[in-house]
Amino acid sequence: MSNKDIYVVIMAGGVGSRFWPYSRSYRPKQFLDVLDTGESLIQMTNNRFKNICPQENVYVVTNAGYVDLVKEHLPELADHQILAEPVGRNTAPCIAYASYKIASQNKNANIIVTPADHTVFKEREFEQTVGLSVDAVTSSDKIVTIGINPSRPETGYGYIQFIPENNSPVKKVKTFTEKPELELAQKFVESGEFVWNAGIFIWNVNTIKAAFEQYLPDMAELFNQGVSQFYSDQEPAFIQNVYAQCKNISIDYGVMEKANNVYVVQADFGWSDIGSWATLHDLKHKDSNNNVFDANTLSYNTNNCIVKGPKDKLIIVQGLEGYLVADIDNVLLICEKDNERQFRDFSADIKSRRMTEFL
Repeated sequence: MSNKDIYVVIMAGGVGSRFWPYSRSYRPKQFLDVLDTGESLIQMTNNRFKNICPQENVYVVTNAGYVDLVKEHLPELADHQILAEPVGRNTAPCIAYASYKIASQNKNANIIVTPADHTVFKEREFEQTVGLSVDAVTSSDKIVTIGINPSRPETGYGYIQFIPENNSPVKKVKTFTEKPELELAQKFVESGEFVWNAGIFIWNVNTIKAAFEQYLPDMAELFNQGVSQFYSDQEPAFIQNVYAQCKNISIDYGVMEKANNVYVVQADFGWSDIGSWATLHDLKHKDSNNNVFDANTLSYNTNNCIVKGPKDKLIIVQGLEGYLVADIDNVLLICEKDNERQFRDFSADIKSRRMTEFL
């Protein structure tokens, strides 16, 4: 499936706050071997596309502070393939940066945008889904996103509603919904008209540029001004100026929810975003009491828990149900495993007390 007109953009700028304290500001989760495979998540993501596009067509967009980490984990990338954001401005500027840079090199490019920290367990099915999606955008102005067939009423994912009467696997999108409450998620799953939003996008470079010009014209104008500066020594200064003026907005809100040419391809390739400790618990091997122990642990009357800590320390847990115990670097965390929203509170409190060395 290798094609010189296919490009991959890996978004790798996040800090993984719901996975704290394992994911830290100086070593976010995309650079961790979360599944004990011998590869970090960003390495797994890059390898996933080796049968899809040439390595020289892979671009990584990351925070300027993570450039050295990207080079360490993906030494095969040239410097110009690592796009350093001076400040985080959400996914729309990130995608615009990569898209306008690729467009300056190849006006026929078909671009696949993917997060750096997701997992895929059925590689063959993934390649087939991506191939089908690329075919759909090559000869049309479709904006395609990949939707995962839901296996449960998950409240941690966004949902995409599609129009079901089309027999084609590429279906018109009707609505987007961000992380619904459980009752609404159950209705979504029961309807058969909703899929999980995997956050993977496929489009032709001219289509996405037209979308930016229509829905985010100020951002499009900023990037258009520097076409001649891409791949030059002037690029960092240009990007610094652009990001100083860019609004903080996601591609979902800025483009996907507004455009009328958005389609979804349904898929089932063993996908997970490993967005939280609860998700990691679901993926890992568990003992007879549904516990995940990644530590030297003795447990008593403990169920549905996850314990992570250094091997040279004994961690004893007793009487716990549904808890996370994480002893990592300079933080010991003991809290409810499934209450994801609390992690934002933890981070906010730490910042307010000026204890950022613990983040």
